[in-house]
Order: sequence, then structure tokens, then C-alpha cells
Amino acid sequence: MSNALTYTPEHDKTGSDDDYTQVLDDLSAASVHRNFDPYVDIDWDAPHMAIVPDDERWVLSKEVDPVGRHPWYQQQPVDKQIEIGMWRQANVAKVGLQFESILIRGLMQYSFKLPNGAKEFRYTTHESKEECNHTLMFQEFVNRTGMDVPGAKVGYRLISPLVPLAATIFPSIFFFGVLGGEEPIDHIQKDFLRTRADLHPTMAAVMQLHVAEEARHISFAHHLLRETIPRKGRMQRFALSLMFPIVMRVLCGAIVVPPKKFKKRFDIPDEVMRDIFWRSDESKRFLRNVFGDVRMLGEQCGLMNPISRMLWKILGIGGRPSRFRSEPTYTAA
Repeated sequence: MSNALTYTPEHDKTGSDDDYTQVLDDLSAASVHRNFDPYVDIDWDAPHMAIVPDDERWVLSKEVDPVGRHPWYQQQPVDKQIEIGMWRQANVAKVGLQFESILIRGLMQYSFKLPNGAKEFRYTTHESKEECNHTLMFQEFVNRTGMDVPGAKVGYRLISPLVPLAATIFPSIFFFGVLGGEEPIDHIQKDFLRTRADLHPTMAAVMQLHVAEEARHISFAHHLLRETIPRKGRMQRFALSLMFPIVMRVLCGAIVVPPKKFKKRFDIPDEVMRDIFWRSDESKRFLRNVFGDVRMLGEQCGLMNPISRMLWKILGIGGRPSRFRSEPTYTAA
């Protein structure tokens, strides 16, 4: 994957209108010159990419995955651990596909109302194209696992046609949702890659490609919100400060917590599911760590006040902000 985007912290610094415009130009140029095609950059049919049912590389990592670190999972026979791991990874990919589909529709709604000459139009269209490739990649991966997974919970799928409308009615809240969906997946995938977990090569290739392009997408959402929110009135900013953690928490649950079919298929006790999502100390720490970058953004946008900080804490996602984008979670106590 020679076209990988080199992400630099400078892309996330605040600055003047000229800086914001330059960032949009840079992101658009990167989308043209440093992009991926999942059917070119992933050699799906290579022998080492074959997906077979008894491959122990599908066992979930106890360092990264909330299910993998639970004693109940670790006590299961290896063949069941493999099946659970393959099902879970396939379902996370399916949820990612469903979220990307909503995001594409929302970005098209957002760009539809932009005036002529708006720099955001070009970049959001580039991003939509990249997200289309991601949906192709995720579905290809799901198909090759042979797991007939549903993806997100039923309620999330039912309201999905309405969510893109927020892009024109409440654009700030829509981009909160963009981050609420992208940050948890990006966080988990980066932790897998950082810890050098023994991933199946197909899963590793999907993660590497996705992380590389999501760096641009997340950077755009951060810059857009830093550019637009400080210009809003005091009451609007206060209302947004309360919506911010709520959107993060709701979407994290929609993306990370598997549907009921997962519990039923693998006969997972209710007590175990409650521990994994989000009662145990380890799962609570995982939940807090997912949003370090978002808390940093909240500080930069002026969305952190005594009441909103209390709400972050009540929702179980409070904590110190990251010192820089993508700070490894093992340093973010």
C-alpha cells in the first residue's frame, strides 16, 4: 500500500481562516494522490489470505477487545473462541459498513446546500468516494468469513434513513455523529495494530487501509467543528456542549456493543454481557479511553464547562483529554 497517507499532528492545529482553507486543500489533494482501492491494494485471493474455520488468529485479543479480555471468553474451548472471534470481527465490519452508508448520505446532504466556491464541497465529495470503497471492503470481508451477521442493533438500522437529514438541519450534531461513529472503530483498530496482535492477514489489511484513510476523515471533522462552533452564540454552544457527550455515548454503544443475536448464538450469560458492556473496571476504562481525542476536541471548541463535564462523567466517558491526536491509550490513564 504505497499510497498510505502520512498523517501529521500539524493537520489538527487550530489557526486562522487561511489555515482552515489550506487544510481543506491539503486533504483534497491527499485524497487525489494518496488513496486506496480495496480490490487493488488487498490481494484477497492470495493463499495466505484464505479464511479457514480453525485458524487461531481469529481468537480475540485479551489486550484490546472487550470480549476477548473477559474470563468467560478465555475459558471457552479454542474452537468456540475462534468462531466467536470471527463472528465478532465480521459483525464489527458490518456495523462499519452500515455507519459508512449513513455517513455517505449525510455528506451528500451537507454538500448539497453548500454555496458555490465552498472548499468543503470538494473534500466531502472525495470523502464520500473513499467511504464507498470502505463499504465495498467491509462487505467483501464479511462475505469471505461466511458469517451471516446483522451488524448494528435493530433500532439503529430502523432510524438510519432519518439520520442523514441532520447534516442539513443540525450540521454540528451530524459531525458529532461522524466522530461518534468513526472514533471508536479507529481507536480499536489502531490499538490492534499498535499491540501487534496476531491478526489474520485479511483482517490486518482491512484495518491498515481503513485507518490510513480515516485519518483524513477524522481530521476534517475536527477542523470543521473547531472552525464553526466558536462562532455560534453562547446558548447554542451550551446546548451543543450537552449534545456532544450524549451523541458520543449513544453511537459508541451502537457500534461496539453487539446485537442480541451474538448473545443468543453463543449462549453468553447475561451477567457476562453486563460485565463486558460496561460494568467491569476494564470495560469502563476502555470506554473512557475511546474518547480521549474527542475530549481534546471539546476543549478546543469551548464545549467543556462544569455541567457538560459532569455529563461526560455521568455517561462514563469522562477523563483527561488526549495530549495529541491518536495518543496511545496505554499512556492515557
